[in-house]
Amino acid sequence: MQKMMSYMRSAMERYQMIEDGDRVAVGLSGGKDSVALLYCLAKMRAFYPHSFELFAVTLDMGFGGEITDYSLLEELCESIEVPYVIKRTEIGTVIFDIRREKNPCSLCARMRRGALHDAVKELGCNKLALGHHMDDAVETFMMNLLNEARIGCFSPVTYLSRKDITMIRPMVFARESDCARVVRRESLPIVKSKCPADGATERQRVKTLLSMLERDYGGVRDKLLGAMQRANLDGF
Repeated sequence: MQKMMSYMRSAMERYQMIEDGDRVAVGLSGGKDSVALLYCLAKMRAFYPHSFELFAVTLDMGFGGEITDYSLLEELCESIEVPYVIKRTEIGTVIFDIRREKNPCSLCARMRRGALHDAVKELGCNKLALGHHMDDAVETFMMNLLNEARIGCFSPVTYLSRKDITMIRPMVFARESDCARVVRRESLPIVKSKCPADGATERQRVKTLLSMLERDYGGVRDKLLGAMQRANLDGF
């Protein structure tokens, strides 16, 4: 727990993610990454040098036309005193049942971002915190390189002028294993994704590739992140 918050504070201070008076909404999917992010940010309110308000937003994607039970997340948010909103959508139905997309992830991501940004604005928040960690960053870098022949990644901080929202990623220095450790040790609830494409994505293929490279080139993820920082790639 302390290790994770140390990683987060380092990223938050290096990239000036949070300032006094910010209203920060956490995109809470129910997976281990977003749950760990929310829990740690809630604990950091007590000592972080800049005071901020914290909220949580979950998008129910409506996979299979069904409503997902998020009562465990509601209980978590109540216990850590974080206002919580669930926004019901039909994104899953549109993508998988109506359009029957062969490659659903890209369209799903765009629709999900739009709905999430709208929900954040409705809450009156100016910051949106996402649960992307170091593994996500280097996987995105590799996916862009291998699939699109370009050098690029998401940024630690991104200002969306059309929505007047700043997206922040406080866990970019933490590993996926750090998120899992926080969830396990703090006995935090997880709501498993009902996405039909879960576990069968291009990101999963790249994750497997990086694990293979790790055996021959130790610390490959740390090396890739270091290269991104030295090159000041996309604000890193």
